[in-house]
Amino acid sequence: MTSPETAPSSTGPVRYAVVGLGQIAQQAFLPAMARTTNSELAALVTGTPGKAAELAERYGASAHSYDDYPALLASGDIDAVYVATPVFRHREFAEPALEAGIHVLLEKPMEVSVADCRALVDAAQRGGAQLMVAYRLHHEPGTLELVTRVRDEGLVGDPRLFTAVFSQDIDEANHRGHSGFWGGPVPDMGNYPLNEVRNLFGSEPVEVFAMGVSTPGRGFNFDDTVAVTLRFPGERLAQFAISYAGEATEHFMVVGTEGSVSAQPCFGFGPGVGISYTVTRGGRTETCTHDPVEQFAGQTEYFSECILTGTAPEADGEEGLLDIRVHEAVLESLQTGRPVRLEPAGRAVRPSADQARSLAPVEEPEDDELVAQVPQNG
Repeated sequence: MTSPETAPSSTGPVRYAVVGLGQIAQQAFLPAMARTTNSELAALVTGTPGKAAELAERYGASAHSYDDYPALLASGDIDAVYVATPVFRHREFAEPALEAGIHVLLEKPMEVSVADCRALVDAAQRGGAQLMVAYRLHHEPGTLELVTRVRDEGLVGDPRLFTAVFSQDIDEANHRGHSGFWGGPVPDMGNYPLNEVRNLFGSEPVEVFAMGVSTPGRGFNFDDTVAVTLRFPGERLAQFAISYAGEATEHFMVVGTEGSVSAQPCFGFGPGVGISYTVTRGGRTETCTHDPVEQFAGQTEYFSECILTGTAPEADGEEGLLDIRVHEAVLESLQTGRPVRLEPAGRAVRPSADQARSLAPVEEPEDDELVAQVPQNG
């Protein structure tokens, strides 16, 4: 069995298994592994045998079924797993890995409940393994620059208001289109503005209110468009709207006592996506642009560095849990039509500039090159 004390060596590489071979794994994570200097792909795990075999041949990795997973964890052939299954199966695969001393890079959102998140944190402690939630923007240079300038350097004075819109036109045939609330826009896309504002404000919300609608003519089994309002300590407000049924768009704005800053693009990734933001203060405007980077390789290289050095990763299980408790409150508000109060919470560790990684982007496979996968945008 692999353990953090015996494998990998202090110089790596960290050997990864990818669990769940949907669009995010095929189009982003697997190609990105080629850019890392301390990580390598060792195994692929899926419930679709033909998919595993074809991708294993393409990437030079071993192929395994979900039934084979316990044997893979005990084989000594892997040091870490990247779990990219639908969110309601995250604990199913992450928990046994952590208990076996296998490190876990877990796609966001972390799980479907705070209780499940706590179970994963406990499993990591029992197994002595590292757990990191895959907030790729926590390693993207432009995002980190903006967050630290607003939060720590007073870029816009005292930040008082955050607003954001994030929408895509999701194909109902994709698993996101029929997985219920936990596959829908709130935890999937809402995770981005929620996590952004928590770290821009450097605090945790204390009240949540949400309103949702279903677009006529669409076949989702959840509210496909949702607006969320958050109250933060110090009488700060945040509002964001997310949608599975609109033209693709992404932007946010922070308004402070001495200026404002807007970002667009701000949540996406890809070889042509460079994070950009514009600051307005005293009637003067400054635009800051950043070249595209390989976001998935950056987060993986950072996590492997943490594994190799025994350093706790910043986006640990607590970070994931703090987002999930808000998603739970959004669901409750949608069901009751009332605001939901949250217990005060704190977070000692926030994203910092030294987490930035600037690896060159890779070309992504086109949708028609994906294996046994309905693309999310049809």
